[in-house]
Amino acid sequence: MRAVTLLVVLCLGLGACSGEPSARVVDDAALADLTESHDWLAFGRTYHEQRHSPLTQINDSTVSSLGVAWYMDLPNDRTLYGTPLVVDGVMYFEGSYNVLRAVDAATGKLLWEFDPEVTKHAGNRLRVMWDASRGVAFWKGKVYVATVDGRLIAVDAGTGTEIWSTMTVDPALPLYITGAPKVFRGLVVIGNGGTEDGPIRGYLDAYDAETGERVWRWYTVPGNPADGFENDAMKMAAATWTGEWWRFGGGGTVWHAITYDPDFDQLIFGTGNGAPWNRKIRSPGGGDNLFLCSVVALDATTGEYRWHYQTVPGETWDYNSNMDIVLADLTIEGRPVKAALHAPKNGFFYVLNRENGKLLSAEPFVEVTWATGIDSTGRPIEVAGARYEDGDAVVSPSALGGHSWHAMSYNPGTGLVYIPAMEFAGGYSDKTVDIENWESPNWRFDAGVDPLTTDVPPEAGTSSLKAWDPVAQRVVWEAPKPGLWNAGTLTTAGNLVFQGQGNGRLVAHRATDGEVLWSFNLGLGISAPPITYSVEDRQYVAILVGWGGAGAAMLGSLSAQDGWAYRAQMRRLVTFALDGAVELPAQAPPGFPKPLVSKDFRVDATLVTEGQESYVRLCWRCHGPAGVSGGTAPDLRASPILLSKEAYLDVVLRGSRQDKGMPGFPNLDEAGALAVQHYVRSLIPKVGQGN
Repeated sequence: MRAVTLLVVLCLGLGACSGEPSARVVDDAALADLTESHDWLAFGRTYHEQRHSPLTQINDSTVSSLGVAWYMDLPNDRTLYGTPLVVDGVMYFEGSYNVLRAVDAATGKLLWEFDPEVTKHAGNRLRVMWDASRGVAFWKGKVYVATVDGRLIAVDAGTGTEIWSTMTVDPALPLYITGAPKVFRGLVVIGNGGTEDGPIRGYLDAYDAETGERVWRWYTVPGNPADGFENDAMKMAAATWTGEWWRFGGGGTVWHAITYDPDFDQLIFGTGNGAPWNRKIRSPGGGDNLFLCSVVALDATTGEYRWHYQTVPGETWDYNSNMDIVLADLTIEGRPVKAALHAPKNGFFYVLNRENGKLLSAEPFVEVTWATGIDSTGRPIEVAGARYEDGDAVVSPSALGGHSWHAMSYNPGTGLVYIPAMEFAGGYSDKTVDIENWESPNWRFDAGVDPLTTDVPPEAGTSSLKAWDPVAQRVVWEAPKPGLWNAGTLTTAGNLVFQGQGNGRLVAHRATDGEVLWSFNLGLGISAPPITYSVEDRQYVAILVGWGGAGAAMLGSLSAQDGWAYRAQMRRLVTFALDGAVELPAQAPPGFPKPLVSKDFRVDATLVTEGQESYVRLCWRCHGPAGVSGGTAPDLRASPILLSKEAYLDVVLRGSRQDKGMPGFPNLDEAGALAVQHYVRSLIPKVGQGN
């Protein structure tokens, strides 16, 4: 069942209630128009993914007068990191688990809500999924939602009713979707993620926007040669793999970074890391392993291969290239170039000629220790030992990357790219991994490297906002940011850059020099990028406020340092305008869960080792390393449920809290579940525990 709540049975003055949400037709012409300023029609505003607005009412002289115009409390939501869309005065956005809402963009009045009931559809597949999406797409009166459980759904933009739904993944595989679908020329494209949880072979799908029928699929890595190859590109790629890679899937999922290039009628997208990460396992004889960690271009109509550039040949660090691909017209050495700009995890900023994929330049934008540079052929110059050849290595960036999925933006006026950058080294080891006998995980996290088992201290990583010149390949200005995990950026013709921060502040910088001109405390960590739009000649800036994502969940004390404890603060959609005077209710103050000490619970030391193994494979990425939650899920050390055997087993084995997003784990037996319980309780100070 799909639940739709119609709170306003009106056509909003939009005509004869035909289902078309506005008189405006959102099509290729609209999505390619860089000059239109009122709406925010796509993830990056237009096809170019620049996240730049021509609006100037809010500018470097007036931004100090910015205040809250309206807000919407979202009490049932948790993680929010999506980009809202605005079409003719109506805003469309997703909450947690892909609940889609339409609101009046000038007042915040809810018009309708569509609930795809993800937790019911996903069932126990929740155990490998996230709870949020980066956004939706809009095309000719329809809103397209890609649910985290793998469906692609078309919803009538005027009424919120479902038009069609199609499953894009094999439900037997641990695949999920967190990326925003992209629409162009009557096609909707979407990929997926999940390489760490099973034998996954990546692909990108295109569906008919009217019917939901699949038009083409392009695999990112080759399958078993004995089965034949789908196309010449897969045959070419197979020559760069060794061993029996297909047994492990290969990886290369397309979970973000999909850009339509209207100038060349091509789709440019980034591909993911290997399955497993460790190349010693999946391709033991070496090889570049195409098309892992690559920027790939396909014919937009047919899905046929055009060109590629591989950022990390034979990757082995989770340095995927699923980060934004921005289209820009640059002048390089006196000549105009239609460029693609890309700052992936590996720490290098790439400028590609998008006509043919040729590398024009690449330079590090953060500290990089796995390579010393990019050579004249476009290949990285690797540092000896960085591939943990001898069993372990510490390199920069970490698997979180020098830049993750948080959107960067490009301002044609300043010529600068604004990058949410991170400085965080990562340790890699496979000393405890049985390389020869490793098997793909079955709905359990296993990347073929030793897992993280210890807490991560708050001082382990730093971050900044970097204004980067893509022609000179240098930083022009840099603004330090709090913690590690800060949100994506928006830039405007008003000489501004907006960014939400992990400490809860939305900040406006002057785009030319980085000076902070305005900030507002929203009382909760921000993971979503802001947008701007105008209604009746009034400009607004809107942002979703809800702490979440990998960096908010998986890094223990580094994630938890600001005190955004699970569900302690209200999630919100907040919209600002000049002279906005609405008072935003105060948030609950930051807090830190206190581990529960019990004299009655006795830890069985013989269960702890087994419990730790299961915890790092099944629980860590939501509840945090060593039991330290970053706030996107409960801190289990403070949970009274773990003090009751029956209550605990009811949740873990029987899924009694599935409607809250906590899955059951039928792949655990009672003994295995109790081992996890004893491991978590072993993390609590021993005083008064009866151990």
